[in-house]
Amino acid sequence: MQGTDIQQEAERQITICNSCRYCEGICAVFPALQMQRSFAAGDINYLANLCHNCGACYHDCQFSPPHEFAVNLPKALAEVRNDSYAQYAWPRALAPLFARNGLVISVLTALSVTAFFIGFITLNAPGELFRAHLSPGGFYALMPHNTMAGLFGAVFVFAIFAMAMGLRNFWADANAVNSVASSSPSIWQAIRDAGSLRYLDGGGAGCFNEDDQPRDNRRLYHHLTFYGFALCFAATTVGTIYHYGFGRVAPYPWWDLPAVLGTVGGIALAVGTWGLLVARSKRLPDLVDTRANGMAVAFILMLFLTAVTGLALRVLGGTAAMGVLLALHLGVVFSLFLTMPYGKFLHGLYRFAALCRHAMSRRHGLNPAPAERPVPVAVRSTDG
Repeated sequence: MQGTDIQQEAERQITICNSCRYCEGICAVFPALQMQRSFAAGDINYLANLCHNCGACYHDCQFSPPHEFAVNLPKALAEVRNDSYAQYAWPRALAPLFARNGLVISVLTALSVTAFFIGFITLNAPGELFRAHLSPGGFYALMPHNTMAGLFGAVFVFAIFAMAMGLRNFWADANAVNSVASSSPSIWQAIRDAGSLRYLDGGGAGCFNEDDQPRDNRRLYHHLTFYGFALCFAATTVGTIYHYGFGRVAPYPWWDLPAVLGTVGGIALAVGTWGLLVARSKRLPDLVDTRANGMAVAFILMLFLTAVTGLALRVLGGTAAMGVLLALHLGVVFSLFLTMPYGKFLHGLYRFAALCRHAMSRRHGLNPAPAERPVPVAVRSTDG
């Protein structure tokens, strides 16, 4: 194959794994790599995004460090996976900036937008920033609805388009050499695998994090984060229908559907993201690509702050703190939308695409490699 040094190192380790096959029952990566004998750069990126980084193969592998073969597939694929975000990013010019300074950029963007909104409210509605607004539509006494919808609609559309372009680039590269036929049953299988985080269980033992004992806490935190985010998105969607379809404006009473969805989703999102931040701080360095800490932490932190500021706005929305909380919440959400196409959010999209490709190849695509196992170059080089 031709590719970066990181991709070539991942291919070396994959070749050894393809010869050993001891870990073939752990996750989807090993059956997927056994379907091929050679790997293009797109194949390596596909396998890297198929990996859930549960760490089981690292602890099970007889060739892991300090063995001379130095097989550490979770870390090798993590490095490839994080590089793939920049490789497929659109526009490409923005990717290196976020990769190097992701956390700083996210926080500064959130604070800058918050300051902008505070200034806008102060100029647009003098004296209203620190006054309680109890009537329906109180938010819009501080900032007109059309202004708010226009700003966030624009950045949201940009984020969706940029992520769609990145996903298209990933899919085209993954199928550039070894293409697979699409099918509805395969997509449904991928939805089930992604929704249940099937491959984050280490082949049944559990996910490895801070030591060699398997635990499933990361799986739980991922579930809380994903489904909490989904509920918050549902709350926004229902609120939009209320506003444009029925003329009912926010904020809504606590018992109404947007408020219930947003509150439950916000709590789940706050607990899940906090758990992920704590788990990441304890993670074995051998299992992660430390180069990506900035953007990975930035994305989780922005999700956490989105949930916390949203919940604070729900509780204190009728007090004099509403103006500042609204500006802070909008600043964090704006930063989240702006950085989504260049950070950890992409792993969900690319991983789902990889699960789709894996299900399609198993159903009627690539054929598994024959039973005989080739001796990898890394093994032959140590003989005699």
